[in-house]
Amino acid sequence: MKQSVKQTVLLTGCAGFIGSNFIKTITCRADVADKFDFVIVDALTYAGRLENIQKELDSNKHLSFVHADIRDSQKMHELFKKHNFAGVMNFAAESHVDRSIESPNIFVETNVLGTLNLLKESLALFEKNPNFRYLQVSTDEVYGTLQMEDPAFTESTPIAPNSPYSASKASADLLVRSFFETFKLPTVITRCSNNYGPLQVEEKFIPLMIKRALANEKLPIYGTGMNIRDWIYVDDHNEGVWKAFTSGKAGEVYNFGGNSERQNLDVAKMILKHLGKPESLLNFVQDRKGHDFRYAIDYSKAQKELNWNPTVKFEEQGLLRTIEYYRNLWAK
Repeated sequence: MKQSVKQTVLLTGCAGFIGSNFIKTITCRADVADKFDFVIVDALTYAGRLENIQKELDSNKHLSFVHADIRDSQKMHELFKKHNFAGVMNFAAESHVDRSIESPNIFVETNVLGTLNLLKESLALFEKNPNFRYLQVSTDEVYGTLQMEDPAFTESTPIAPNSPYSASKASADLLVRSFFETFKLPTVITRCSNNYGPLQVEEKFIPLMIKRALANEKLPIYGTGMNIRDWIYVDDHNEGVWKAFTSGKAGEVYNFGGNSERQNLDVAKMILKHLGKPESLLNFVQDRKGHDFRYAIDYSKAQKELNWNPTVKFEEQGLLRTIEYYRNLWAK
């Protein structure tokens, strides 16, 4: 995005895990703060906590917060009319697969209809500002699942979501694509592998394993624990998202991966080992319905077009940082 004067960007869902880390590591950088003001909107559900970003809001004049839900079309209309945004970065989403299996409606309402609200309002601003940009933060789960012998997901891999969560994200991606193809709205979609790091809600795999281990409680492992995830440290992901927003090509998709494929069981064992806890705490439970076996990301397009690479190594850096963060948070 090119601009000669300071412009305002809407950030949705940035009291949640990925978004709050984006606030801390991207928006507060001097080179960013000098060029952009940011309005943060969040519904503050169980996964969005204002305390995650309160310090940044208090200390940075270029950040402001609005408590609102992207499902509320009237609120979104009022917000867009008031601020005349130069761009939107949509981090807002219901994201936990287990919750989507039990209660899929909220996933469609937030991830699909909420995205549609943002796209419609964005289109109205784009008609006045040809430099407007819209970025959709998505997930590798829209591609479905891989077997061991399959090549990693690329941006041209057909989408084949297997859970209500990933189906809702794929639906949102298709809406975003349609607004580019039909209306020429300058959109970019990013798809990342599994994020980890500070400020993630406790129900997610890595913080759940850490919390249970610290409390000497059983660590629930789905099925055999052989399912494979590619882990990306949240700061690496956010750096990619910002590069995609500022210099990605309109209408394109960019994958971001951590080059860190690990079996769930192995990750749980790493956590136990670091905390000095016995593997007898591992507890194999009934597998998740429709459990995807393996995710793997080919991020060569982002390397080439955005000059992006993951920098945080999983075992040696990222996982240790994450364990120490939660150990300090939950110290008895």
